[in-house]
Amino acid sequence: MINKGIRKIDSEAIVTGKPIYTEDLIMHKDVLTVKLMRSPHAFAKIKNIDVSKALKVEGIVDIYTYKDVPNYRYSMVGESYPEASPHDQLILEDVVRYVGDEVAIIAAEDEESALKAMKLIKVEYEKLEPILDATKSENNPILIHTEDDLFSPFDFGLDASRNIVSREKFSKGDVDKEFENSDVVIERSYITQPQAHCMMETHRAYTYIDANARLVVISANQSAYHMRRQIARAIGLKHSQIRVIKPRIGGGFGGKNIAVTEIYASFVTWMTKRPAKLIYTRKETFAMTNTRHQMFFDIKLGSDKEGNIKGIELRALNNTGAYGDNGPSVCSESGHNTLPAYNDVPAIKFDGRTVYTNLVPGGALRGYGATQGTFALDSAINELAQELGMDPIDLKLKNIIKDKSDGGIMNFPIRTCKLDECIKRGKELIGWDEKYPIREIGNNKVRAVGMSIATHGSGISGIDMAIVNMRMDEDGTYKLMSGSSDLGTGSDTILAQIAAKALNTTLDRISVHTGDTDMCPYDTGAFASCTTYVTGSATIKSAESLKAKILKVASKKLEIPTEDLMLFEDRVCSINEIDKFVLLEELGRESVGGGDQEVLYSSESFGIKESAKPFLAGFVEIELDKTTGEFEIIDYVCTVDCGAVMNPTLARIQVEGGVTQGIGLAVYEEPRHDEDGNLQTTSFLQYKVPTKKEVKNIQVEFIDNYEPSGPYGAKSLGEIVIHTPAPALANAVYNAAGVNIRELPITAEKVYMSMKNKK
Repeated sequence: MINKGIRKIDSEAIVTGKPIYTEDLIMHKDVLTVKLMRSPHAFAKIKNIDVSKALKVEGIVDIYTYKDVPNYRYSMVGESYPEASPHDQLILEDVVRYVGDEVAIIAAEDEESALKAMKLIKVEYEKLEPILDATKSENNPILIHTEDDLFSPFDFGLDASRNIVSREKFSKGDVDKEFENSDVVIERSYITQPQAHCMMETHRAYTYIDANARLVVISANQSAYHMRRQIARAIGLKHSQIRVIKPRIGGGFGGKNIAVTEIYASFVTWMTKRPAKLIYTRKETFAMTNTRHQMFFDIKLGSDKEGNIKGIELRALNNTGAYGDNGPSVCSESGHNTLPAYNDVPAIKFDGRTVYTNLVPGGALRGYGATQGTFALDSAINELAQELGMDPIDLKLKNIIKDKSDGGIMNFPIRTCKLDECIKRGKELIGWDEKYPIREIGNNKVRAVGMSIATHGSGISGIDMAIVNMRMDEDGTYKLMSGSSDLGTGSDTILAQIAAKALNTTLDRISVHTGDTDMCPYDTGAFASCTTYVTGSATIKSAESLKAKILKVASKKLEIPTEDLMLFEDRVCSINEIDKFVLLEELGRESVGGGDQEVLYSSESFGIKESAKPFLAGFVEIELDKTTGEFEIIDYVCTVDCGAVMNPTLARIQVEGGVTQGIGLAVYEEPRHDEDGNLQTTSFLQYKVPTKKEVKNIQVEFIDNYEPSGPYGAKSLGEIVIHTPAPALANAVYNAAGVNIRELPITAEKVYMSMKNKK
């Protein structure tokens, strides 16, 4: 079952349009439509709000303002408690902090009535001067959060009196001393822009009260248990009063790891005792949920003449927007999931801080800070190679982390690393020696290559954990129950493969049930690249526990010692005499028939103490027109060390999808705000994402490896695949045009103007 290209177990339901998504599952005829009135100002105080005329609109059930909601501060992020995020939000508040912040909740019989009433709500605002530039936020006399009840469950340096959300420093060695002893020292600055998630299914939730007076929330979310916790805190309920169900998800990429629609729909249902639905428009999903964090980096590198890097200093400024959300951990990961690639460098220093601004909140998006940090770090390494007159591949091979590295800036050892093999194999696949750095092809056009490397993590050590329950049914088949979320990645299929491997059976004998806080055990959810590594490990433990019980029962029935038995697809056999067996169907039937037979059920947990690091090398070939600065991607190569590959077909799709998103960040995607803080790119007409036409060919090859801490040797894959396109493309553009673009996206205009200014 392992390393088999098995198609996803839900593929038929998806491609045939079965009713499996949130909106498909609305079963109540009297469901209320919820709409949110939003702020037109980036920063303002509500002096007065009048809903009297709006309440008279036919079809309006109720309208709620900040005067009507509970006063419990919460964070909407789907992280494990204690969150590394400030609790700085209320359901509604008399202060609005970005264009689109919620002002009123409208509950209506239909959408038309809700929209009509929204126009009749009268709000008097006291406009305040906003902070729209993150570089001007720290120590600004304008304070975005002044509330007395703001607090943080985890101490990460929150200081709202200075607009600081977090501050983190870590280091090894003496960087100043190493810079003094270096032959070459360079200092560079880089900027990465926000990025929209662009999932096909917008945010949505459907809520109702069940027969036991409990709140049921059905929503496309990435962590059902964390959603339940945030809903409970925001509304003031006990966890036991809420059930969260996750159906199929139409894409997430981190964007559905926040409680947004869930909280507002839940509040309406709890107040009215009627079912409710809240479905965001595409504009709301773009402008009123969250984005990738905009980040600013200053980096300093020191090296000797031979290319031995002596010191790395990385300083990061993270724009978290109006609310803290994932800001502290994203900023942290911009160092923790990038710098270990150079852990053997004598001196490394990281200094990161996160600040508030009056813009759309930043949140989790595939790559989670490491994508931004990789662009800065790897681009700087490439520029150091330019200063030294070296091939960047030679420079990196000389300085990257080696297998079984320990200590330095890492909290746990690296047990497996084949990054050097990734680089060497990728070099062959792209034809580096024949193409580096540039080839003239006529008509003022050139072709050039560029490259990048990356690392990431597999879950969050000391925090992420999963419980998996398994049982044998009466017909001798198995049920696997997990609180994890399949975002379309095929993680349910991977868990089924892992269980089938452990139980020596076939995939069709494993039924997977996930994402229901009543029916499935606790799981941290689908984020931090943890599902295969964490939940997969719990699956092995649970399957092996169940297997032991099955063999014990079979041993008693066959009167054969357990060590002489083997579990097969549909039976338990004697190792020595294959005609002596008992069918699993018989054992399953007898297990529910009373008597003293042991129940064929298991429940096991797995919490990670260390986070295995995957590694990846990315190579790109571009064709660039020197008269215009326009360029297109000809070929992209990814060579990956993700340990043992569970399902090559699904893994390959993960790489291709991540590279495509990374190319979008690198070249195409750019949220734009006007001078008042209004987001102008609120549809796919204004916000460009790459298609297959722009991306063209992506070659993927997995470097064989085995990670002893992972399930059957696996490491993570989901996030690392987005890291390399931006620095690789920047490197290729330099080789083609002789200019370094240090602010994303890398547009033809920037390339042209840089070439012009250079001349």
